[in-house]
Amino acid sequence: MNRVVSVKPLDGKKVAVVLSDGRSGIFDVAPYIKSEFFQHLNEESYFRQVSLFFTGIGWPEGQDLGPDTVAADLQPMPGQK
Repeated sequence: MNRVVSVKPLDGKKVAVVLSDGRSGIFDVAPYIKSEFFQHLNEESYFRQVSLFFTGIGWPEGQDLGPDTVAADLQPMPGQK
């Protein structure tokens, strides 16, 4: 099973991630913030508290996204093919 092994917050509600299968890229969290459960992520200081959560990514109050969701929407980093 694929898992997120590294996550780093970026500007624009995006995070840089590395997956256990070696892929890396940018995951845009913005589409998920439309849900009431994720509204706190609109606060920049809170959004930047993203960390590894089980096999995906998450925030202190329990908002999380699994590795399959992250992998499905992973975009290449600038300059990456």
